[in-house]
Amino acid sequence: MTDIKRILVLGGCRSGKSRFAKQAADHMARDKKIYLATCVPTDREMKKRVEHHQDDRGPDWATIEEPIRIHETIDRACAQAKVILVDCLTLWVSNLLFRETDEAGIMAAVDLLVGAVNRSTCPVILVSNEVGYGIVPENSLARQFRDMAGLVNQRVARAVDEVVVSMAGIPVQIKPGQIQPGQIFGNGEPQ
Repeated sequence: MTDIKRILVLGGCRSGKSRFAKQAADHMARDKKIYLATCVPTDREMKKRVEHHQDDRGPDWATIEEPIRIHETIDRACAQAKVILVDCLTLWVSNLLFRETDEAGIMAAVDLLVGAVNRSTCPVILVSNEVGYGIVPENSLARQFRDMAGLVNQRVARAVDEVVVSMAGIPVQIKPGQIQPGQIFGNGEPQ
């Protein structure tokens, strides 16, 4: 069994997920930390968010910007990194959708990502939004995005060692430790 951690950190907007992921990475390594950014800033507000994240990380982080082929970046970067933080899978899904990638293409990309995470010789922390708690979006692209984000999160959550959900700035570990229906409902037989 390896001691290399693979962690998925989920949460809503401003839930503290990125802060927790950064703190976890800082705890794992003092140097040779790589921040794999999937964001493509397209407006002033998003550029400010990116600058805020960069300022928050500090000089002991190297940043690699890659909006699509994150599996290749993980494969290359793990040789010189002590930890890789991918922020975030939700923007990655958005980037894929904007390139008109269909569900099969996105899930194939997820399989490539999971393969790279499993091959990594250093810990990998992945950040993603949990977007399915809100109302059903009114347009088909937004519904497709919500559905794909949920499917991507499920696939990645199955592949990693730990899953943490951050709510209101409080991180809660949900994997390992998930429960099976029979554990709640007795033997699983209808009552």
